Amino acid sequence: MFLKWPLGHPLGEPFNVKQQRAILKKAFDALREIKEPGTIIDLPYKWKRENWEELG
Repeated sequence: MFLKWPLGHPLGEPFNVKQQRAILKKAFDALREIKEPGTIIDLPYKWKRENWEELG
C-alpha cells in the first residue's frame, strides 16, 4: 500500500482513530487479496480528509 503522507505516520493523523481504523482495514484486506509479490496498491486518501465514517 502506498500513501502520500508525512514520514512517521503510516496509519494517519495522530489521534484520528476513524482514519487509522480505515487504513488498517485496507491493509488487512490487501493481505487477503494480493496474490503476486511486489503488488502496490495506491490508496487515494488525503492527509486531512474529514469524512472517514464512509470508509470503515
